[in-house]
Amino acid sequence: MEYETVLEGLKSGASSDEGLLMWVFLVVLGIAVMSFIARVFLHRLELQLQKTRTPWDDALVSALRRPVYVMIWVVGLGWVSNVLYMRTNASIFSMADDFQDMLVILVLIWFVVRFIRAAERGILQSAGPDSSLDAPTVIAASKLFRTAIVVTGVLVMLQTLGYNISGVLAFGSIGGLAVSFAAKDLLANFFGGLMVYLDRPFAIGDWIRSPDKSIEGTVEYIGWRTTRIRTFAQRPLYVPNSVFTQIAVENPSRMNNRRIYETIGVRYDDVEVLQKIINDVRDMLRNHPEIDTGRTLIVNFNKFGGSSLDFFVYTFTKTTEWVRYHEIKEEVLLKISDIITGYGAEIAFPTSTVHLPVPPPEATEIQEQR
Repeated sequence: MEYETVLEGLKSGASSDEGLLMWVFLVVLGIAVMSFIARVFLHRLELQLQKTRTPWDDALVSALRRPVYVMIWVVGLGWVSNVLYMRTNASIFSMADDFQDMLVILVLIWFVVRFIRAAERGILQSAGPDSSLDAPTVIAASKLFRTAIVVTGVLVMLQTLGYNISGVLAFGSIGGLAVSFAAKDLLANFFGGLMVYLDRPFAIGDWIRSPDKSIEGTVEYIGWRTTRIRTFAQRPLYVPNSVFTQIAVENPSRMNNRRIYETIGVRYDDVEVLQKIINDVRDMLRNHPEIDTGRTLIVNFNKFGGSSLDFFVYTFTKTTEWVRYHEIKEEVLLKISDIITGYGAEIAFPTSTVHLPVPPPEATEIQEQR
């Protein structure tokens, strides 16, 4: 009632076109002044909130800035439109209320979407390198929240315009069923990406490979439709997400250790020192600073080979870094070689021995008489 009283007063006060134009000018000027005051206030508030550690207040002010300016103009101009409609009865101003409601809903959607995006950016920036926060999960949750806000806002706008939402939802269900049949591969990739986000078998930066497919490389990007993998040949490989629901994926980046598993052979002539060689190799591995003695460590004679006496070495390094692992493996193998040669033995290689039969003495005498 108070709002209608104010409008009636303005209508009666604006008795001439000149007075009406002057009133409109003053109201627009007042809206501009209020927008300027809001701009200055939010700027100073943002400077103060930057001193805090939490990212939520920064995200809130950053998301508020532009929508607040637009909201001031939407509300102010809507008020002006109502007064002009009461003063002139022009049909162009009759839709001002519905148009204003739609703009208010759009501004609110804009604000919430900006807040979610700013919060996502703040959370990712505040997470340190040692943080357990999973960046793809944060990004996926942000996308889902923004999509839900936009869909809800559109439904509210339709309800504001007088449309029956139940009919729209029923039509959407039928249309969704038709789309699901037409785009089943796209939906399969979408849900495959959702499973990757939820199960987290790998993350950006992980080295993955599949024994079922020719897939191996470093994960660069996880999208809703495809995942981009950089192969070791530095070629990008784009894998549809639906593939990951059908294959086994190995993630070597999450291994705890790297394994050294080698079979070494010595000559049959060195059988007398074989046990000493095995014992020294076992002691060398147990005392090696880069070998994880908490894991399985085996050095045992394995079999009689075709040209060698074979023993095997089975142990794990503490590091999982690829280059460092090969440096440690090289050092271990060279020390094993030194242990073998230290006993006067040799590492065997494939050889063949030809035994010629010795002729009996009678055959030798017959050959000499001839």
